[in-house]
Amino acid sequence: MKTTLNTLIAATIACFLFINNAKAQTAPVSPWRFGVGLETGITTSGIFSKTEIGGTARLQYDLSKSFALTLTSGYYQFIGNSREAMGLIPVKLGFKAFVGSGFYFSGEAGAGFETQNFNVIKNLDNGVPKTTKLILSPGFGYAAKSWDFSLRYENFSGNNKPNYSNSDFGMVGLRVAYSFGL
Repeated sequence: MKTTLNTLIAATIACFLFINNAKAQTAPVSPWRFGVGLETGITTSGIFSKTEIGGTARLQYDLSKSFALTLTSGYYQFIGNSREAMGLIPVKLGFKAFVGSGFYFSGEAGAGFETQNFNVIKNLDNGVPKTTKLILSPGFGYAAKSWDFSLRYENFSGNNKPNYSNSDFGMVGLRVAYSFGL
C-alpha cells in the first residue's frame, strides 16, 4: 500500500510537471505591449515656457523582432513664469526600429490639442487662443524587458493665429516608462 501511494504521488507530480512544461512551450507570445511613462522636457524656442512635465501611455504592436508600431497619448504641462503656462494633449502614431541589444530609433507624428490659452503676450486678458499643433518627433532609446528609456526632439507647429506672435516651438524630451505584454 505504501509503495502504491508513493508511486501514485510520483506519477501525479511527473504528470503535473509534464503538462506545465508543455503549456509553457506552446503559449504564444503576444505582439502587444502597453507602457505608462513619465515625461520631462526643455523647450528650445518659440515660447516663454522652458520646462515640460507630463505622463503618457503607449500601445505598441511588434510586427517583428526589429520593428514595432506605436500609438502614444497623454498630457504635457508646459510650465512658465506667473501666468505663462500651457497644457497639451498629444496623440501620436509612430514606429520603433530596433538596431540590436534593446536599442532603437523612433519616429512619431500626430496632433497636439492645447487645453488652455497660452499667455505669451503681455496685457492680453485671454492670451493666445487654443490651437491644434502638428507634432513631429524623431528619437532614440533603449528598451529592456519591462523598462523603456527614450530621448527625442519634438516639434510643435501650425495653426498660428493672425495678430499673435509665432507659437511654433520645439522641445527636447526624456521619457521613462514601465511596459508589459498584453
